[in-house]
Amino acid sequence: MKVHILAAITLMALSGPAFASGNASNGRKIFNTCRACHSIVAPNGRAIVPGGRIGPNLYGVIGRRAGSEPGFNYGAGIKEAGRKGLVWNQKEIAAYLKNSSRFLEQYTGDKGAHSNMPFRLAQGGADVAAFLASVGK
Repeated sequence: MKVHILAAITLMALSGPAFASGNASNGRKIFNTCRACHSIVAPNGRAIVPGGRIGPNLYGVIGRRAGSEPGFNYGAGIKEAGRKGLVWNQKEIAAYLKNSSRFLEQYTGDKGAHSNMPFRLAQGGADVAAFLASVGK
């Protein structure tokens, strides 16, 4: 009996990080709602996911300092987060997608910090983040 409990605890511990990292395949499907404003275009011009230009190109966003994509005019809140050291990782992207303005307020400590992104993703942020991590490498 103790062996079964120990095995179950070990299995849960090992599966936790995989779940937390999201599912890139699901994220690609969910990203279809994001492409109204965002595209994913490689530096050589190849459109991985063609989309809008209202938001910045998300190619290589994982590991990028917030508010730093060349040629894009960011709002004050995201620029402040970047100045304070925000570098996008999967966890941060997932939290940002859930409520971008709240995320920026918490990150910067400025209650007036807001995001220009009106879209909120109640579920699936970890999947979108995993998808973004899978492109732009």
